[in-house]
Amino acid sequence: MTTDAAGGVWTYALDLAEGLAARGVTIVLAVMGPPPSETRRAQAEAIPGLQLRLTGLPLDWLADRPEAVLEAGEAIAGLARDTGAELVHLNSPAHAAGARFPVPVVAVLHSCTATWWDAVREGALPDDFSWRADLLRRGAAAADRLVVPSQGFAEAVMRRYALPQRPVVVHNGRRLMASPGQSSPDVPPVFALTAGRLWDAGKNLATMNAAAAELDLPFFAAGPLAGPDGSQAEAPALRNLGSLEEAVLAEWLSHRPIYVSVALYEPFGLAVVEAAQAGCPLVLSDIPTFRELWDGAAVFVPPRDAAALAQAIARLGGDARERERLGAAARSRAARYSVEAMVEGMLAAYRSAGAEGSAAA
Repeated sequence: MTTDAAGGVWTYALDLAEGLAARGVTIVLAVMGPPPSETRRAQAEAIPGLQLRLTGLPLDWLADRPEAVLEAGEAIAGLARDTGAELVHLNSPAHAAGARFPVPVVAVLHSCTATWWDAVREGALPDDFSWRADLLRRGAAAADRLVVPSQGFAEAVMRRYALPQRPVVVHNGRRLMASPGQSSPDVPPVFALTAGRLWDAGKNLATMNAAAAELDLPFFAAGPLAGPDGSQAEAPALRNLGSLEEAVLAEWLSHRPIYVSVALYEPFGLAVVEAAQAGCPLVLSDIPTFRELWDGAAVFVPPRDAAALAQAIARLGGDARERERLGAAARSRAARYSVEAMVEGMLAAYRSAGAEGSAAA
C-alpha cells in the first residue's frame, strides 16, 4: 500500500492498515514524498505486522515532470515483486499509468488536481495540471479497480475523465481519536474551530477569515498555512494553532466547538468525521459531497458567502440547546463512517480485483 505523510491520506492509510491487520492481512506501507514525523512513524510501526518502507519517491502532485511519476510507478511495481505482495493498493492512481505490476492493482483516488481545478478555479487546465490529469486517467484505466470515497466525488471524476467504468464507492472510515485528557490552554466556553491544510485554496480559508472578522466569539484554525508546494495562506482574523498532533486536536474537539468546513472542494473530509465523532455541531459548505454525507446532521451555507457563515456560527454560538442537538446528530451520523465498514468495502474491492484470499496489501 502506498501513502504519503503530507495530509489525510496518511490518516486513511493507517486506519485502513490497522483494520486490515486485525483481519490477518500483512501490509507493506510504502511512504512516498517527504518522510513522516517520528510521532507518525511510531504510529505506523505500532500496527502488528506492518512493514514501513520510506521510499523517497515523488508524489504525483509534487513531481516536476511526468517521467518522475512513471518511474515511481515502476519502483512500486518492483517493490511489490520483491516483497511477494498479492495485491498493490495505490493511493495515487497515476502511479499505475505506465508500470507493469505483477499482481492485481486497486487504486484509490482521494482527490486530484483536475477535479480540484474544476471546483476552485475557472477556465482551462494549466499545462502543469494537464499532464497530471492525463497520467491519472491512464492509471485509473490500468488499475483493476478504481475506488473513490463518495458518490459526489464519483460524479465529478466521471465528468472530468469520461471513464469507461464508474468507480467503486467506499466511504472512508475513521477510528475515534484518543485525547490525553488534559485541558487545552485558554479554551473559551463557546468557540468555532476548523482544521486541515489551510494553505490549500480548496479549503476556502478566505471565507472563514472574513466570517471570523464579523464574529464576537473566537474562531480557531488548526493546520499549516504553508504548503509543500510553496503555497502560503494568511488569515489574520482566525486564531491559528499551527499543526497539531492527533492527541492535541482530539483535546480541542473534546470541548465540542462549532466545527466549520466551507471547503469548495472536498471528496470526503476526514476532519469533519473526527469533529462529528467528538459530538461537535457542524457548519458545512453546501457542496455535493457534504450533502451526501451529512444532510440532516449539519447546518449548510453557500461556500463563498462569508456573511451567511458568520450568521450561522453566531446563531449556534447563542443557542446551547441547538448546539447539543446538532452535535448528537453529527455523532450518530459519524457511526456510518467506521473503520470496520471501510475495511469491509476495501476487502470486497480487493476480491473483485482478483486478489487471492482477499489479499495482502
